[in-house]
Amino acid sequence: MSNTKTAKSALISVFSKDGLAPIVKKLDELGITIYSTGGTEKFIKDQGVEVIPVEDVTSYPSILGGRVKTLHPKVFGGILNRQNNDSDVAELEQYEIPQIDIVIVDLYPFEKTVASGASEQDIIEKIDIGGISLIRAAAKNFADVTCVASVDDYAEFLEIISEGNGSISLADRKRFAAKAFNVSSHYDSAIFNYFNSDHEIASLKISETKGKVLRYGENPHQKGFFFGDFDAMFDKLHGKELSYNNLLDVDAAVNLMNEFKGEDPTFAILKHNNACGLAQRSTIHQAYVDALAGDPVSAFGGILISNSEIDVATAEEIHKLFCEVVIAPSYTDEALEILKGKKNRIMLIQKNIELPKTQVRSCLNGALVQDKDLKTDAKEDLNTVTKVAPTDMQVEDLLFASKICKHTKSNTIVFTKGKQLLASGTGQTSRVDALKQSVEKAKSFNFDLNGAVMASDAFFPFPDCVELADNAGIKAVIQPGGSIKDQLSIDYCDANGIAMVMTGTRHFKH
Repeated sequence: MSNTKTAKSALISVFSKDGLAPIVKKLDELGITIYSTGGTEKFIKDQGVEVIPVEDVTSYPSILGGRVKTLHPKVFGGILNRQNNDSDVAELEQYEIPQIDIVIVDLYPFEKTVASGASEQDIIEKIDIGGISLIRAAAKNFADVTCVASVDDYAEFLEIISEGNGSISLADRKRFAAKAFNVSSHYDSAIFNYFNSDHEIASLKISETKGKVLRYGENPHQKGFFFGDFDAMFDKLHGKELSYNNLLDVDAAVNLMNEFKGEDPTFAILKHNNACGLAQRSTIHQAYVDALAGDPVSAFGGILISNSEIDVATAEEIHKLFCEVVIAPSYTDEALEILKGKKNRIMLIQKNIELPKTQVRSCLNGALVQDKDLKTDAKEDLNTVTKVAPTDMQVEDLLFASKICKHTKSNTIVFTKGKQLLASGTGQTSRVDALKQSVEKAKSFNFDLNGAVMASDAFFPFPDCVELADNAGIKAVIQPGGSIKDQLSIDYCDANGIAMVMTGTRHFKH
């Protein structure tokens, strides 16, 4: 038999009617018999196109409030029969089953219903049964049937049948089958993940239907891909394509700045996933200036992010710096024009959407999955363990430092004063090395650490860290505690007039 099939009939049962009208009219123009049900049937009639109700084929009405419409041997027999199988052809004649050559389905919007915050009853009703069954049957029998499984494929399908006058090649049918199983597998993964939201069943189902090939991975000799809906998170206003490393840095920047959502104007500059500058001020311009002062050397080629609209004054300062990406909730028109002055500079508007609450990373021959660290240390979490308590201003700085520390690679130490990042030690193999790095970095940029505060992502195993901090001028410390030798660090602080609070929460970031 020829690999190209000329369709004579089509079954249409869709949720979304967007873009369906031209298809219906083209099918009618080509003399293709159309079968349909319910709302889709009414839509087709409203186009002035003749349609045969599925009930006329099955001699069975739609029942259970529309839950059962197409689930019938005369429907699935028409889809699953093998046209080159004499027995199948004979059975179609014996049971008066019509041959169905095209199946067009668009499933109930399960994911959108979950995302809308609908009730469980409404969500369950959006689990498509008939539609998913039609997709699987039609895609399985791609040798004879064309399956269009999503509104996203309507336009391409219309183009193909228009060019071929109703004829569709085997290669196209098989490609549409692959698309169909992509739709069905993604749909079932979303349903499973909804039912398994507490991860009681230790099974990992990840499905991303939006994929993008990147120029390369971390390095030019590595292939790289991004699977996710970038456009749902950002409006890209300007600049070159984002690289693998850009995306990792943008992820780090977004997660860090989420700690300061709704707070006073805050600006951060990141390099290799770590903040090298961060400040909170009364204006975003001053926040940027003071963030840049934290490490103007590392800021070169960095990722910039703001929690407030970027204005002209801030844009003029940013424009002096070579940076890869700028992220903000909005920009004034004048600011945007200034920042577009560098053709490769990537400009993003961050949209207000909820991020996943789980993290997944490859490990060995599998994957590690964990709950995201959504705990942000707050005033009520602080347990003062020293004779000297931190002042109100120190408490604000301690919590500010803790937020930065949480998003900096372990082992890490962070110094802040007046809601400005002065220095940090990042990704060191010992906490002492992280502290020494912080001290040296602060000195290299002429910061006075007298009166500054220190945050540590984990406990101090020995009192050497608080001693080094004291010698540098640190007057208040925040750490999770939990060492069997905590008392040694407490004793040193008490002997030297340093305030120390413990949170009970470790914030490792490996």
